[in-house]
Amino acid sequence: METPFHQMMVDPTLAEMGKNLNEAMKILEDGQRREAEEDADKRRYGRVDIPGPLQGGGQDVASILQLVQNLMHGDEEEETQGYRRMQNVGEQGHMALLGHSLAAYISVLDRERLRKLTTRILSDTTLWLCRLFRYENGSAYYHEDDREGLIRVCRLVIHSRYEDYSSEGFTVLNCKQPVIYQSAACRQGLGQHLCTQLGLPLSSLCTVPCNTMFGSQHQMDVALLDRLVKDDVDSGKLPLLLIANAGTPGAGHTDKLGRLKELCAQYDMWLHAEGVNLATLALGYVTSSVLAATKCDSMTLTLGPWLGLPAVPAVTLYRHEDPALSLAAGLTSSQPVEKLRALPLWLSLQYLGHDGIVERIRHASQLSQRLLDHLKKLTCIKTSGLVSRSRVPPISAGSMRDVLGSLILSIVEDELNSPVVVFRFCQEGSAGSSGGSEGGALNGERELQDALNRWLGERLAQLVPASGVDVVELEDEGTCVRFNPLMTAAVLGTREEDVDALVQQLQDKVPLLNSTLRLRLDFREEVYRAPGLAYIEDLSWPGLGAIRYEPSGEEPDEEKRQQEAEKINSGLLKKLRELDSDLLFSTGPEFGSEQNCVYIGIATEDLDVTELVETIAVMGRDIEENSKLLENMTEVVRKGIQEAEQQLQKANEEKLMEEGLLRQIPVVGSVLNWFSPVQSSIKGRTFNLAAGSLDSTEPTYSLKAQATRGTPPPTPTSIRTKQCLPGQKMFRRSLAGSDVHSETSSVGQAEELEREGPRSPTPEGRGSDDQQDPAPMVTPQPDAPVEREPGEGAQQETEQAHTLR
Repeated sequence: METPFHQMMVDPTLAEMGKNLNEAMKILEDGQRREAEEDADKRRYGRVDIPGPLQGGGQDVASILQLVQNLMHGDEEEETQGYRRMQNVGEQGHMALLGHSLAAYISVLDRERLRKLTTRILSDTTLWLCRLFRYENGSAYYHEDDREGLIRVCRLVIHSRYEDYSSEGFTVLNCKQPVIYQSAACRQGLGQHLCTQLGLPLSSLCTVPCNTMFGSQHQMDVALLDRLVKDDVDSGKLPLLLIANAGTPGAGHTDKLGRLKELCAQYDMWLHAEGVNLATLALGYVTSSVLAATKCDSMTLTLGPWLGLPAVPAVTLYRHEDPALSLAAGLTSSQPVEKLRALPLWLSLQYLGHDGIVERIRHASQLSQRLLDHLKKLTCIKTSGLVSRSRVPPISAGSMRDVLGSLILSIVEDELNSPVVVFRFCQEGSAGSSGGSEGGALNGERELQDALNRWLGERLAQLVPASGVDVVELEDEGTCVRFNPLMTAAVLGTREEDVDALVQQLQDKVPLLNSTLRLRLDFREEVYRAPGLAYIEDLSWPGLGAIRYEPSGEEPDEEKRQQEAEKINSGLLKKLRELDSDLLFSTGPEFGSEQNCVYIGIATEDLDVTELVETIAVMGRDIEENSKLLENMTEVVRKGIQEAEQQLQKANEEKLMEEGLLRQIPVVGSVLNWFSPVQSSIKGRTFNLAAGSLDSTEPTYSLKAQATRGTPPPTPTSIRTKQCLPGQKMFRRSLAGSDVHSETSSVGQAEELEREGPRSPTPEGRGSDDQQDPAPMVTPQPDAPVEREPGEGAQQETEQAHTLR
């Protein structure tokens, strides 16, 4: 882009502006890669986010751009999500950004030259858009907020229908209250925002339900709209404007714009259309339902996401004969600076050209068709076009003409050919999503499948971020996954390979969802049979289920019981996470209603549910027993210490009686002991923490007792351990065809044991000493250590015997 600017020697300022913009964009775009090479601690403890005083001397451009780059990418490492959508800013994006810089530069021109330039820019852009989107004899209003164009159109209609509105204001609305109609499938909050900006009461807003008889479930019910308008006219109200959808925000369906236009002409209403399907008007082949949008009184186009252009305004095309009313409504302006809003779009359209614009929209439509063709081959995936429409109510309301007209139009019109693909996972053999709720069982199944589809959409968005899929909530279908390439493909640079990767990930995740639904019932039954475990019914959890370990003790205090349950379940969750398994164990949703639970995630087909539940139950019991042991340990140790102190005091008294008072004097006692040694009968004591009792140390120094006692048996445990193959995860059962592998692995283990040879057992004397070391022991008499030598000799003999063997 630098070469054309250097060739433009007419105005060096423009060339310098383009060069500076290119350098700035390179700094900002390459900053993320350079920042990854820097020290992480330096970024973490940087002061770029802390406001500071304005420097007196000022800074250079490079330092300021570096600060902007740090603010843009400084918090990326703190993000919890594993994926992040970043717009792909290409050369066409640079042209749009250059338009904002040029707008600021052009605004300093003299007034006459500025007027000529802005008039040319505005007229060119309006002409190109009207021809591109087949909107003849239209005017354009450019606005930053995509709702602002509808607000200005409503003001234009109010000025047109109320002649004295310019002079009398809102008082003229008292004679006939205006009514604005919108579809129930419109984006949330649009009607409320419109009434707020126009100063109208919410009673002026009428929401029309969608069609429930024929065709799509997201189209406005035209027959019901006709009756609503008639009722408002009979009650003295004034039908003002109708907002229709050419691509609903959720499923991308298009209203019957042809019939709506006829109804608006009958009642002198203004028809406004908006939606993503309006982008297809630029293609060579346009469906009849979308083509009817060219007859609407106004429509709003969002070219930024359609073409991948950053910071370009939205455009509202409209038709009106009176320029004075357009000026009064704010659709046109006498200020040349406001007309410069079209400059970024003017530059971008020229850069792309007609063929480039059409190619981008066609590419997005082809991506949708490619994905739809793949989804039709998957049995467990239902698309929005495959929703059952067999619910035909009896002909009781409306005339026969309306009913037959709706039926014929729903068959003839191809309103389902939308670039928005909405799909949903349905279990094999389930009733689907079109049957509605027929009792608690179906409601529970619907809620569970909504949770699984929500998990599916989030996982697909993380694994294939370039696809741009997201999760959408639809009234009839429930939670679905949406692929809307017209709003994301140009921004994210989506290609056909990304669609294929999305389908591959979808094929990998569908078996997991099916196995989770099948094993969920088995898991619940196993938990019901397991003692100490309680099954928690949480249909909003996309996984195997949730359980809670209930303490077995009868604690009258409910608060203490809750604390004990929380302690046990938190310890159980920690131990389960340490296991080598494919299951995900968590505390559940962040704002869930259930507490002190262990939530288990998506399960594979080879999951051994019985082993899983038994392991959880055994772990819970062990944690409970250990917690009780620790709680009682303080009392046991305290009582044992008291008993030991009493026995020590008693032993000291007996020693004093045996030896006499003179032997207790330090100097005299040593002399007497040298001339006449005393054989004391006082024996040592050891404190057994497990039993909480004082034992004699005599067996420790007795060779016979040491030989017969042997190594203490290991502490029995009730955890059922399963021998896993190398690399095999826990809780997996052997599927068909894996018996040979199991036998082979058993033979391999036997051969490995033979190669290793017999293992040396732990010496018996050492095991006894290890068991008695931590216990407090009374100091024996001086002659006691002499008796320890035979024990040591026996230990050496035992070790030599093992060596010779």
